[in-house]
Amino acid sequence: MDINHVVLLGRLTRDAEYKVLPSGQAVCNFSIAVNRRKKVGEQWEDEAHYFDIVLWGKQADSLNRYLVKGKQIGIEGELRQDRWQQDGQNRSKVVISANNVQLLGSVGGSSSASYSAVPSFGSGTADTGGGAGGTRDFTSGGASDREFTDDIPF
Repeated sequence: MDINHVVLLGRLTRDAEYKVLPSGQAVCNFSIAVNRRKKVGEQWEDEAHYFDIVLWGKQADSLNRYLVKGKQIGIEGELRQDRWQQDGQNRSKVVISANNVQLLGSVGGSSSASYSAVPSFGSGTADTGGGAGGTRDFTSGGASDREFTDDIPF
């Protein structure tokens, strides 16, 4: 059995590029930066890693206006290898095809701010460009409406 599953939490490095293909299918392309903490000598440093994401269908339609530079998001999807020829040379690039995108904190702010009335995409199958999509759980409001007062022991 093979497994191809990716979960990332990061910030958009640029505004999403939205377009509708001749087939009528919506697509959004964007990139996120994910920081990795590593110890260099006695100091901890952040090392940024950059990933290209493609989002298809109804989620691309609904979310493109919220996918702006600096916005923190969560991605669940799979790796895909795009292949093409350029100047007679075979080229390839690995991208993440997002199945679910979760809008998180405000642009450049803390993760607890700004959950307000933007759609939240939870369960359901993704519409990945080839056919009918699954159902979506659209929720307004969200985690900012809840207060967590429990002490976490770790």
